Amino acid sequence: MKKKATIAYTDFEKIDLRAGTIIQVNDFPEAKNPAYQLHIDFGAEIGILKSSAQITKRYSKEYLLNRQIVAVVNFPKKQIGKFMSECLLLGSTGENNDVVLLSLEQEVSNGLRIS
Repeated sequence: MKKKATIAYTDFEKIDLRAGTIIQVNDFPEAKNPAYQLHIDFGAEIGILKSSAQITKRYSKEYLLNRQIVAVVNFPKKQIGKFMSECLLLGSTGENNDVVLLSLEQEVSNGLRIS
């Protein structure tokens, strides 16, 4: 894979990365590709945001519930069918196009900024 262009640190600072806890997981049968609808608690400052995530190959709904994840919370909202996605979970795409979520080594407060 070709290395991407270098960015300034000020560009990185524009991305609002936060820790959040998945508090609700629903099937998303209307999605073009298998996905879940997630509700994620980012604490009092940000609140609960929704996200659609194509992570059904690796994760069950039961496994995801109450898991802490890392997400971008300042991208524009994205309409996916009748669902409005408000944040983007971070992960790495494996060889079989299955996503491995970025997680935290220890539990932290919801909404904690990742830097």
